[in-house]
Amino acid sequence: MNIGKETSNTHQAFWVIIGSLSSFSLAIVSSAILSRYFPKEEYGTYKQIIYIYSTLLIIFTAGLPEVFAYFLPRYGIEEGRAIVWKITKTLFLSGALFSLFLFLSSGVIAEFLNNPELELGIKVFSPIPFLLLPTLGIEGIFSTYKKTIFIGIYNTLTRFITLLFIVLPVIIFKGSYLTAIYGWIVVSFISLLIAFYFKGIPFGGVKPMKASLTYKSIFQYSLPLVTASLWGIGLRSADQFYISRYFGSKVFAEFSNGFMQLPLVSMVTSATSLVLMPVFSKMVHDKTALNDLLSLWKNALFKSALIIYPIVIFAIFFANDIIVIIFSKAYEHSTIYFQINMVLNFFNIIVFAPLILSLGKTRLYSRIHMFFALAVWALEYLAILIFHSPIAVAFVSVFMGILIGIVFMFYISISLKVNIAQLFPFKLIMKIVLHNIFIILLLKYSFDSLKIQSTILELSLASIVYAVLILGTSKPIRLNYFEPIKPILLKNELFVSLNKKIRNTIIGKIY
Repeated sequence: MNIGKETSNTHQAFWVIIGSLSSFSLAIVSSAILSRYFPKEEYGTYKQIIYIYSTLLIIFTAGLPEVFAYFLPRYGIEEGRAIVWKITKTLFLSGALFSLFLFLSSGVIAEFLNNPELELGIKVFSPIPFLLLPTLGIEGIFSTYKKTIFIGIYNTLTRFITLLFIVLPVIIFKGSYLTAIYGWIVVSFISLLIAFYFKGIPFGGVKPMKASLTYKSIFQYSLPLVTASLWGIGLRSADQFYISRYFGSKVFAEFSNGFMQLPLVSMVTSATSLVLMPVFSKMVHDKTALNDLLSLWKNALFKSALIIYPIVIFAIFFANDIIVIIFSKAYEHSTIYFQINMVLNFFNIIVFAPLILSLGKTRLYSRIHMFFALAVWALEYLAILIFHSPIAVAFVSVFMGILIGIVFMFYISISLKVNIAQLFPFKLIMKIVLHNIFIILLLKYSFDSLKIQSTILELSLASIVYAVLILGTSKPIRLNYFEPIKPILLKNELFVSLNKKIRNTIIGKIY
């Protein structure tokens, strides 16, 4: 029974990952194309508008997209349709308020970010939240009813047509960033129609019933999520604000293209948090032996490091090639921001949230984020006054990101009454780091000597040789880089076996 449940969860997660991968891939393709067609100042203005939208989105959605996954499982599917449309209508209202706010405050925002061009851009962009906010919540609906294949289909479909409508007019008509926004408005309306269709899929053939869920209950659950998210936004958005205001749209464009996370890192850490949260919660509730809890924690950190560290180390040493291939040689200055941000990924494996929240320390969790959000704004402003350098701002941002992980580690050690050494597998982690650095230094020296002219060829060959050397030299030092993906390989074998049975059945019927 457990095997079947695990297989079902893996199958559901697979389609969520496909949707996430398609979203990220198409976003990268869009950025790569537009950064080649727009001047840096214009591309920077376009990225500033996206920054404003994504920052304010948390406030105006009021935690509503997360409500679907919380309430739908608590009601019958007959009431599900009414709940979905009740929340969607609320999102319509939120979207209308968001659009109105952007239109009326465009001048103030432009002055605040020290870019006069933003006023027109924000006004043109302003209808988009009204059209896009009601599309939110697809993931919560289909994950509730175990139909996550539709998440993969929806995300891939809508992101693909969004890419076409934003990028193609720019290429064909050699348009400005406003051309891209006009295309975005059109595709937002199309996405709204598609979302309405998809939101009705789980309830096909089901006799609808009136839901007893009230708006009061909805907001009692959703609004506290906003408070927690706001401090997170404050922590993450300070660097973008300061660079946008004090260094202009050109530098902001270079920063935006460089100061980015590797998608695999966030996928691994998110999946780890998702799995550990209920496990830790049960262990804390059942007062499981401390050694068992620590063993699970350290094992999760070690396996995350096995996946993440080789990729991060390779990305740091071949950062210039990666940036040039994705964004063109015009964004070579983005390399330094990319390398600085990669350092944070060494510490992102510390997924402290599941354990902190399992211990019931939600208020402390929020307060520490509040303190760091206020501190990062003050320190980054100080860095500008002293150094007047966007690189200094990036350093402060990464330093504070690292420090918050260390603070939570110390707090966990105090709460559990254990040493830091018992929480963090230092020796195993250092073995991975030293192994990868030795290989990458040898590789980098060799490839620099070869002086390969083609950037794509150099990066492709380097990644293949790096993987071969890492895996080929891992056995003598007792590192198994396949250990974290063994369950996936086992599931794949089951999938292959199932496919063979299906094929044999079909062939048997034909012959």
